Amino acid sequence: QVQLAESGGGLVQAGGSLRLSCAASGGIFSTNLMGWYRQAPGKQRELVARISSGGSTAYLDSVKGRFTITRDNAKNAVSLQMNSLKAEDTAVYYCNFKQVNIDYWGQGTQVTVSS
Repeated sequence: QVQLAESGGGLVQAGGSLRLSCAASGGIFSTNLMGWYRQAPGKQRELVARISSGGSTAYLDSVKGRFTITRDNAKNAVSLQMNSLKAEDTAVYYCNFKQVNIDYWGQGTQVTVSS
């Protein structure tokens, strides 16, 4: 059973930066996807960024150029560097780990951007 431990998040002013981190443990296969989703109040959960074990990345259009996802395969860890944050980035951010078509989720961390 894969478990995810998230860290980071918090309150920041518009234009500021935050970094989210997530480490996976337990039953990890070499081929997997790690990423971050977010869910704002009253909205559906959406994919923010993801990165494969081979390093391929994908981003939500609205965060391209502002957010950067990286991973450390040796530590089964993923990070999301968020720069130039906007009020509309406010949401609960969830770490996601996917392997063998099974999704695992972190507990979520709040990111609040004040305008």
